[in-house]
Amino acid sequence: MQSNTDKIIPTNALTSLEVGANIIRDMVKKLPNKPGIYRMISASLKVLYVGKAKDLKKRVISYSHVDKLPNRLKRMVSELQTIEIVTTSTEVEALLLESNLIKKLQPKYNVLLKDDKSFPYILLTAHDYPRALKHRGPKTEKGTYFGPFANAAAVEETILTMQRLFQMRNCSDSYFENRNRPCLQYHIKRCTAPCVGKITAGEYKESVQSAKSFLSGKSDKVQRQLAEKMQEASETLDFERAAQYRDSIRLLTQIQARQRINVAGINHADVFALSQLSGRAVVQGFFFRHGSNYGTETFEMAHTEGATQEEQMAAFLSQFYVEHEPPLIILCNVLPENVEVLSMSLHLQHGIKTAIECPQNGIKFDLVEHALKNAKEHLERRYNSELTHQKQFGFFQEFLNIPSIDSIEVYDNSHLQGSSAYGVLIFATRKGFDKSRYRKFSIREMKPDFGGDDIAMMREVMSRRLRHKDEWPLPDVFLIDGGQAQVNAIAAILDEYNIELPVAGIAKGAVRNAGDETFYFPNQSPRKLPKDSPLLYFLQVIRDEAHRFAIGTHRAGRQKILVKSQLDDIPGIGAKRKKMLLQHFGSAAGVGRANVDDLMTVSGINRLVAEKIYYFFHQN
Repeated sequence: MQSNTDKIIPTNALTSLEVGANIIRDMVKKLPNKPGIYRMISASLKVLYVGKAKDLKKRVISYSHVDKLPNRLKRMVSELQTIEIVTTSTEVEALLLESNLIKKLQPKYNVLLKDDKSFPYILLTAHDYPRALKHRGPKTEKGTYFGPFANAAAVEETILTMQRLFQMRNCSDSYFENRNRPCLQYHIKRCTAPCVGKITAGEYKESVQSAKSFLSGKSDKVQRQLAEKMQEASETLDFERAAQYRDSIRLLTQIQARQRINVAGINHADVFALSQLSGRAVVQGFFFRHGSNYGTETFEMAHTEGATQEEQMAAFLSQFYVEHEPPLIILCNVLPENVEVLSMSLHLQHGIKTAIECPQNGIKFDLVEHALKNAKEHLERRYNSELTHQKQFGFFQEFLNIPSIDSIEVYDNSHLQGSSAYGVLIFATRKGFDKSRYRKFSIREMKPDFGGDDIAMMREVMSRRLRHKDEWPLPDVFLIDGGQAQVNAIAAILDEYNIELPVAGIAKGAVRNAGDETFYFPNQSPRKLPKDSPLLYFLQVIRDEAHRFAIGTHRAGRQKILVKSQLDDIPGIGAKRKKMLLQHFGSAAGVGRANVDDLMTVSGINRLVAEKIYYFFHQN
């Protein structure tokens, strides 16, 4: 007779959590006591979770003790179907593989770094007359790289400053090689025109060395050199050049005052502070290179429920430095889990010995505390914004007299007398706008006499949206930027799909946002809100967000059509020449402003073609 302990329990008699735990117990029997990574896989073959372990068998069996797991991992176990493993030689190699897989797969139950950005660098190209340009991505082009900078604006500001200080060229190599007279940059004193010999190779090289010193944080050295040149120019009575050096010194002094941080021991460092509030977690980053502040950035973390701060910081650092080169020192307000393994993995991946510290006092501690203060303030702003959304959603729910509202889709369209017509939807939740759910629709069903029929446009947009109702979850309310006609058209389409959801229209008065909006509903009388109503202001805000998105989409589409009509209609201009022209001059308008000689500097454009292009833009 079979004992109770050996009795097989039918799967359908178990909860999904128990089934998952049993799968883990069965799989563990086959796992080695070796380091490696494991992937938790669902029945639909989606990767639910990626983890690393010093001992795979011991680590994976811990997931079968479901009573000790946080709710996030309990949900993961309940969806589990199988486990895949990859063994590695060391725990450090396992961490590297785990970080790359998490970055690539974005598993739904891992602590994730949301919306990680590729940080820009400044590249001084390997050319006899180098130029400075913004660079993102792999460092495949030869030259000297400086960075990373926290955002593109910081890079562009620095490059502009370098042009003003050192007058380095910013043109492409092909443009540089084909010049026969100085361009506008020379005349506004942003370039020394090495292309036409206005400066010697030695003098230009000297400017490049000064630029490198500036980017390396040696501004004092550059300032002394400028002062010496100003003195020499004064002694030779070249007062115009002396004044230029004087202005450069003033500009450099202003930059030093803004960038210099004067923190002892901080030259190349990243500072990170983790903060949590109401289920949200963010990391505030400060980036310092060559003793200068290269900017700040706030990073949001996802799926942090049940994870300790040490685990969250470890997850952040390991994912962040998959693509970013680490500095010599990383300062944190929370020491990450397995910090020694993490430090060794950074060394193995990037060849840089990075110290990870959690200072407890002194200047470094003050710096981390400053980052923490910024992180907390960011969370408080987000929390207050969410509270406002929560509150206004409640008011809107009462206004519509429906049981609940957790999400709203807002619709608008934009066109120019029927041309470049686009419809859009935006998605608002109790936590704010969810831009991943924004959608845009190029209007297709336009007849010659379309003339910008807003109702027909709205009808097409809603019909196309509802074709994706199984892929894109429906909202609780549809809000239309329009009046009774638009609302009735949308309600009719919903009826065709047997969808019973509230529809409301918001129509502005004579002046937008003057508080004279009227709200329309199917089979109901229109209503208004008091001009001082917080709900009215809230609905204006989300309506205007839809309007902003619609206008931006329309303008982008119109610009594409404009470029196509201007360049594609020129005889002798095919796709390749069009691409070369746009890359060289930046836009169709830039091509139109160019003269014949400038057009001939573009590869593949001879005089005959250049004259055709010039005549096309200037025939009237």
